[in-house]
Amino acid sequence: MAETKRIMISLPDSLLEEIDGIVSIEKRNRSEFIREAMKLYIRERRKVQLREELKSGYREMANLNLVLSEVGYEADYKALCEYEDNLTGCEKL
Repeated sequence: MAETKRIMISLPDSLLEEIDGIVSIEKRNRSEFIREAMKLYIRERRKVQLREELKSGYREMANLNLVLSEVGYEADYKALCEYEDNLTGCEKL
């Protein structure tokens, strides 16, 4: 294990009692429990951050795709009008 440092934390009595109950059942000590809880919190926080980054990226791509589809639609419509104009006289944009 990497080098460890001793820290002191303050917890409400009710939370400490709950932790003591869990460590007693799992045959662990408070330090192991707190270490594992902190690792779990950090892991979950990273997942939330990644989800938010993905959401932001998807929104950005959706906007870009909308712009590209509008440009493509206009080009297709223009090409269709030119084609139909040769046949029937379609209105242009």
